[in-house]
Amino acid sequence: MPTKPATKPAAPAPRTKRETPAGSLSSVTSALQLMKVYSVEETELGISALAKELGVAKSTAHRLAVTLAAEGFLEQNPDNGRYRLGLALFELGTLVRRRMDVSTLGLPLLGALRDTTQEAIHLAMLAQSDIVYLYNLESSQAVGTRSYLGMRKPAFCTSEGRVLLAFGPPEQAAAVVKESGAARTPNTITDSKALARLLDEVRQNGYAVDDEESEIGMRGLAAPVRDATGRVIAAVGLSAPMQRLTKKDLRKLVPQVVGTADGISARMGYRVR
Repeated sequence: MPTKPATKPAAPAPRTKRETPAGSLSSVTSALQLMKVYSVEETELGISALAKELGVAKSTAHRLAVTLAAEGFLEQNPDNGRYRLGLALFELGTLVRRRMDVSTLGLPLLGALRDTTQEAIHLAMLAQSDIVYLYNLESSQAVGTRSYLGMRKPAFCTSEGRVLLAFGPPEQAAAVVKESGAARTPNTITDSKALARLLDEVRQNGYAVDDEESEIGMRGLAAPVRDATGRVIAAVGLSAPMQRLTKKDLRKLVPQVVGTADGISARMGYRVR
């Protein structure tokens, strides 16, 4: 097994309770919010923790958990009684990924990029103010990045997120920049004006970088993937430990990452100039 760098992951941002939209079913909303409580850091939770996260009584949290477990969306650990996400979610997730042509069409090119660079390669999409990793092809190097598959990260401080914000709707980028969260590392840029200038540079350059801004000790590079209409729908990213990926090395890898993103765009029907 590859040895991972001993870096402490950033603490997850505090969760904020969302208002229930008018006309929605409160019970369904509560069930969905319960499943969203889980994260990479919290894979199993007891009833007390679930109730606290949702801001509901323990009896309510218990009924929600039992109902979701009966349908396969949660599983109860028989050893400690805590609940974890169930296989029904995985099954639905595979259906979602199958309809995402970009992930299917892009996999061979992502694999080729990983084999050529010997570094971790990602494919990410924007989800509100975060990015979600659809693919994570791990590095074969002895020291590499941890798996990001399915994980969310703030868009404003990741190379993939910056690409998606820079080439996405201006109003969305402005909103995310305005409400950028707390710094994840000492290098994270949180000033809204500085972030806006940074996104302008991304548009001009056609790619984005992350220099220890989302995770200490890691550098990243990303380029946009477009659909047939020219809309940016995903980002191809590369990441590696900074001791192996110097700033000079990062610049040398730009043509390969951009070329891979362009290749996927071409498969999506976009006419790359």
